[in-house]
Order: sequence, then C-alpha cells, then structure tokens
Amino acid sequence: MDARHKKILLFAWLMLCCTFSQAQSLSLLAAYEAALQNDPIYRSAYHENEAGEQAEVIGRASLLPTLTATHTQNKNSGTQDRGSGSESLNFDGQVSMLTLRQPLFNMEAVAGYQQGKARADSSRSKFAGHGQQLVVRLVEAYLEVLLAQDHLKLAETQRNALEELKHVNERMLQKGEGTTTDVLETQSKYALAEAKVIEAKDELEIAQLKLEAIIGQKITGLDRLSDSFSTKAFQLSDFDSWQVLALEQNAELVTQRHNVASGKEEIKKNRAGHMPRVDLVASLQKNKRGSFIAQQLDAEFGTIGVEVNMPLYSGGRVSALTTQAVANHSRAEADLDAITDKVLVDLRKQYNLLISGIKRIESLQLAVQSAELLVDATQKSIRGGIRINLNLLDAQQQLHTARRDLAQARYNYLLAYLRLQLAAGTLALNDLQNIAKYFIPHSN
Repeated sequence: MDARHKKILLFAWLMLCCTFSQAQSLSLLAAYEAALQNDPIYRSAYHENEAGEQAEVIGRASLLPTLTATHTQNKNSGTQDRGSGSESLNFDGQVSMLTLRQPLFNMEAVAGYQQGKARADSSRSKFAGHGQQLVVRLVEAYLEVLLAQDHLKLAETQRNALEELKHVNERMLQKGEGTTTDVLETQSKYALAEAKVIEAKDELEIAQLKLEAIIGQKITGLDRLSDSFSTKAFQLSDFDSWQVLALEQNAELVTQRHNVASGKEEIKKNRAGHMPRVDLVASLQKNKRGSFIAQQLDAEFGTIGVEVNMPLYSGGRVSALTTQAVANHSRAEADLDAITDKVLVDLRKQYNLLISGIKRIESLQLAVQSAELLVDATQKSIRGGIRINLNLLDAQQQLHTARRDLAQARYNYLLAYLRLQLAAGTLALNDLQNIAKYFIPHSN
C-alpha cells in the first residue's frame, strides 16, 4: 500500500471516529468533567478559595521579622562661622541604612495570625461545599433535560391522539353520523394540545441551555435512565446517624464555625489595641559625608535594642472596634444556629423523600405494567375489529403518562440521595459514579 492510500485510509478512519464520537450521547461523568473546567460558578469559587487561602500567610507575616533597606542621596549647602568669618559649605552626602524588626510581644499580631488561619479554613470549607453543590446542580440540570424530553414526548402523543379523533369526527360528520359540535370541540382541544407541544419544546430548549451553561458545550444527546432501576443499591442508615454526620461535616456549618472562630479572634485583635508592643530592632547605618559637623568624614555604626510602644489614648477607637467585633461575633453565632436549623430541616426532608420515593416508584412501576398490558390488549382488539386506532392512541397516551411519572419519581429519588449526601457533608465523586450507573447510552 502506497503512502497516498495510507493517508486516505487514515483520513477516513479519523472521520469515522469523529462521526462516532458525535453520535455518542453525553454521559453524566463526561458532563461532570466538562463542568469542572467550564462552570463559571465553580471557577469563581476556585479563585475565591485561591485568594482566601492567603489569609493565613498574611496573618503569619505580622509575627515574622521585617527587613528594610533605605538609601538617601542629597546635596547640602550652608555656612559655617569661624573666628575670622564665615565659610560656605557645599558637599554631597549619602546615608544608607538596613533595619531589622522582630516582634517579641504583639498580641494584635498573634490574634491576626489565628484569625488568618480561621479565614483560610473557612475558605477551604466553602470551596469544598461549592464542589459538592456542583455535583447536585449538574445532575439537576441533566435530569431536567431528560424530564423535558419526556414532557415533549407526552405532549406530542396527546396531540396525535386528538388529531386522530379530529379526523374521526370529520369523517362521521361527512357520513351524517356526527355533529358539528363534536368537530369544533375536538378542533379546540387539538389546538390546545398543539400549544402544549410548543410549550414543551420551549421547556426543553431552556433546560438544554441551563445544562450547556454548566458544561460549557453544546449537547446533542444524553444518556437515558436504564429500565433496570433498583432502589436497593443505596444502603441507608437511620436518620440519627445522618444527623451526626451533618452536624460534623456539612460544608455550610463547618464554614460558619470557622467564621465564628474568626470573629472571636477579631475581638482579641481589637482588645490588643490597649496592650503594649515590644519589638527587637537592629540597624546598620553608613554615612558618607552625611552632616555639616563632620562633612569630611565617613561613618559606619550599628545599633541593636528593644523598642516598647505603649498606647495611651486613641480617641475611643479601640473600645469602639472591640464593641463592634463583639456584636459581629454574636451575629455569627446566631447565623450558625440558623444554618444548623436549616441544614437539619433539609436533611430530614431529603431523608423522607428518599424513603417515600421507594414506595412511589414501586406503585408507578405497577401503573406502567398495567398501561403496557392495556396497549397490548387494545392492539389485539383492533385486529379483532372491536376497537379503533383512537383507542390505541388513548392507551399509548396513558402509557406515556405512566412512564413519565415513573421516570420523574426515579429522578427525584436520585436527587434526594445526592441532596441527602450534600446535607450530611459526605457527597463525593463515588456518589456521582453510583448515580451514573443508573444511565445507559441513548440509542437513536
């Protein structure tokens, strides 16, 4: 095979792979990988955490030594009186100084460092919460598209049934067996059904746009929910166990606890405004013709010592800042109580939805089975001349409705599981992987 034929085959293989890739539906895990890179809310949270983690470094800097170098270059002019008269002085001078300052006792800096650690921890916890929320937001948007597709399919089925009924009524009217009222009533219902189809298409488009905004790419198809759906895959503990986990690990609670700790350190930092500050100060200075008295001489000298600063009065600023910090700390504690109540309520809600969802799914599975049997029976009746196509369309509409309700119940069950894990603070990648097992590639 020559090189030209090899290039043609390689190009054809690449085109085949590209076509096959485009035909593949977007899996839940692939959507998550895209969301990690493209979701603007998550990217914003990432950079917010990146900035927040620097709070600890900034706070620690106040406890570490500072080294400062200064250099002054100047021109000097003046007069010097002597016994016989005055003498003009004009010379250039240079002064270079290197100063080291190390805090020895600084309660404000200590509190600032502890506050920086609390703020950095708060930022990390908040970012972890955003990561967990991304999973839930993605699955919600993914399932919303699938549900919108089910709504569209049902709306089209209802429209087709009414269209068939409209034709039947028109034929009966032509034969003198029907009435104009029946025709007009059916036409009205058909027009409403057509409007519902348009509404369902708009609903599907909006749902797709929401998902595309999260994953940052166009979607051509999604995996569908597998028919072999089992509610026994999730092993649920009792509610008390979930409550213990939520109180310990919920991202909002952990974040707010760090905010409370930060507020406590803010109180200490402001109270330290009344306390002395002790620094070790060392300097090395070099003067080159640096004064009028010794303008012809160069000098080098170093000093080391302890500097004590004692604040006496600042116009009430320290007291006001302390009072403000105490009030903010109390508010943070009240916010913590409010968040705790909200988390526990949501935890109970999702736990109950998960438990009740099992029974709802079982009931709807029976409804789907009954609807399927009705469709089969109607088809046999049509072949026997007992029923007409309109009866089959009605049976199919009932089947689509039951399947849509069952799919929605399954979607809600999966979301309740994820939201329960989110409320408990235990949501992880393996939970998304467990959810993804419920889906299979969509076959066109």
